[in-house]
Amino acid sequence: MPAKAKVTKEMIADAAFEIAREKGAENINARTVSKKLGCSTQPIFYHFDGIEDVRIAAHKKGSEFHLNYVTNLSGKYERPMLEMGMRYIQFAVEEKNLFRFLFHSNYYTDGHLFDWLTEEYLGEEYSGSVFSVLKTQAKVNDQQAYSIFSQIFLVTHGIASLHANNAMVYDEAYCIKALSNAYFGTMSLIKEGNLL
Repeated sequence: MPAKAKVTKEMIADAAFEIAREKGAENINARTVSKKLGCSTQPIFYHFDGIEDVRIAAHKKGSEFHLNYVTNLSGKYERPMLEMGMRYIQFAVEEKNLFRFLFHSNYYTDGHLFDWLTEEYLGEEYSGSVFSVLKTQAKVNDQQAYSIFSQIFLVTHGIASLHANNAMVYDEAYCIKALSNAYFGTMSLIKEGNLL
């Protein structure tokens, strides 16, 4: 009889991530994770201090998945930043449970909104991709890139949140217009020297 496969910490985090995607993060518990893995709850508490630590590991996996999704550009849209914004919204439409887990749970507890939107707070993986694309596309300095990003992000996140939390019809043309208006409006304010 072959030896039973060892349940690793990574396997537990993966199972919790899949539960968050399929059923919502509120369904991550020792019973559901052990059932998904086909094991007892013992390996979960061997690798993690508690179920909250399992949720944190799942949240980290979700963040990585989201980053890959948003930055996997195909050239479908006119501008790279527009495509990133549209992919952010499409993620909310396609991955409602995961979007809510990532952005509507209480895992961002430090700092203020201003801090959260800075390059430093977002982390090198995300901000490196987004800010470098934005600086190249708009031909702006770091401070101007931050201003453009924060305006685009707030509009994008608002639209995405509405889709993730409601049974709304996704209107691609409207989303393109809204994101373009945020981008070109901010660019215009920068050129005029009127950006607050």
